[in-house]
Amino acid sequence: MTQTLSREVEGTQIPDTPSRSSFALALSDCRVLVGRNVKHIARNSEMLIQAVSLPIVLLLLFRFMFGGAITVPGMAYIDYLLPGLLAISIAFNSTSTVVGVAADLTQGLVERFRSMPMAGPAVLVGHVVSGVLRSLLSFVVMAAVGLAVGFRPAAGVLGWLGAIGLLTLFATGVFWLATLLGSIAKTVEGAGGLGMILVFVPYATSALVPTASMPSVLRAVVDNQPVTVLIDAVRGLMNGTELGSTGWLALAWWVVITAGAAYLAIRKFHQRSRG
Repeated sequence: MTQTLSREVEGTQIPDTPSRSSFALALSDCRVLVGRNVKHIARNSEMLIQAVSLPIVLLLLFRFMFGGAITVPGMAYIDYLLPGLLAISIAFNSTSTVVGVAADLTQGLVERFRSMPMAGPAVLVGHVVSGVLRSLLSFVVMAAVGLAVGFRPAAGVLGWLGAIGLLTLFATGVFWLATLLGSIAKTVEGAGGLGMILVFVPYATSALVPTASMPSVLRAVVDNQPVTVLIDAVRGLMNGTELGSTGWLALAWWVVITAGAAYLAIRKFHQRSRG
């Protein structure tokens, strides 16, 4: 027999148990999915090696093999190079996110999540946050290697904070773009191919060489694309040089790109997960 419990015991009223808001539940779901992806990174030594190996190889390659042939007015080539390689490393790390989102959609994991009372976008947030954390790890390792091979930034505390802030915003935008590509991909193999789009875009910038020697039409495109603006702003902050309008332009570009990519990724993910 079911017994009904009274809310009053010896004249004392027992307060109702407060219910958690939907926003708090969504944050809890995101925390769980972030933890899931971070554990995957920690347990997968190959992913950690991938996150730092190629950027370090590129840094050493350009520093010692090509650096002597490239002249940058007003600064050492390593001081010019490192900020660009940080952006390249973020784009390179995004490929595993593209593949991871596609795998979640095509291998049944999302169907299992749908049977639970959880927020759908938490899956994507988990991938984005873990990807940004992986990029920050790569940033620390590359900065340490750069200092060991001659990188001598002139930035003060505010310059470093500004550079890290812009790179974090850039990483967030790139990883939301990666989740969008992963939601579009029909297969895991196809996701790997789509991810290469993000890998190669930062090469068509001022990351590795100044744009002054480029043909006029190409230079106009490269100078005004959002990744170049971001790299130029980070380079100026790290080296203590004049930013001009690049700082505000980089902030505006990547706030808009991040918001747009997040909206489109969540919308496409919902369409795919609902069948």
